[in-house]
Amino acid sequence: MIINVITFIYGLIFGSFYNVVGLRVPMKESIVKPRSHCPKCNHILGPLELIPVVSYLIQGGKCRRCKAPVSPLYPVMELVTGLLFAAAPLIIGWSYELIIAWTLISLLVIIFVSDFSYMLIPDKVLLVFTGLFLVERIFLPLSPWWDSAAGAAVGFILLLFIAIISKGGMGGGDIKLFAVIGFALGVKLVLLSFFLATLFGALFGLVGMLLGKVKKGKPIPFGPYIAIGTIVAYFFGDVILQWYLYSFI
Repeated sequence: MIINVITFIYGLIFGSFYNVVGLRVPMKESIVKPRSHCPKCNHILGPLELIPVVSYLIQGGKCRRCKAPVSPLYPVMELVTGLLFAAAPLIIGWSYELIIAWTLISLLVIIFVSDFSYMLIPDKVLLVFTGLFLVERIFLPLSPWWDSAAGAAVGFILLLFIAIISKGGMGGGDIKLFAVIGFALGVKLVLLSFFLATLFGALFGLVGMLLGKVKKGKPIPFGPYIAIGTIVAYFFGDVILQWYLYSFI
């Protein structure tokens, strides 16, 4: 119980950092300088204003100095990261595979923030996590060992094919992101991840159109749905595939 709480707290802290990465890297800004500040009045945030989730709630979602509203994206992504970090060992157990799980969560949180905010998936972020997964999968290989390379190839080619036939309907960042995901997950789960991402994207898009939040023909970021689909595929993919095979085949 205590270790789960500690893991949750670490997740909150990392989630706060991933917000910074997801918001600054696409704008080619340093993730170190300047210090966290209010984008409205440039007030430098103090330690008590940087407590993940808690500071947002205490301040009522507003800057302490100028009272400008603070985006709820910050506390939401901090909380989601904390919950995912804490849930990972409960789902897959305390094993070395947790390294992969936490790395994947980290990548997807950053991508969610970046694509949601700017409709951009930074190459720098993908490059860093490609290196991490390459090293991690050397020591924690999939079975069979070549499944990582095959997954990366399938993820890249599938999205590239869709981008070609849709004449730009799929962004280059999405294509490269699925190659990275494919390397981490392998062929079966990257295909399931794509299916789930498309399903979630279609469902949320339909609901958004019905509510008037999404206009027909207007592009929407696909990265958040890739993140959700990949998380579900990674943690529950085997169960979903077994259910499908048992029920329909």
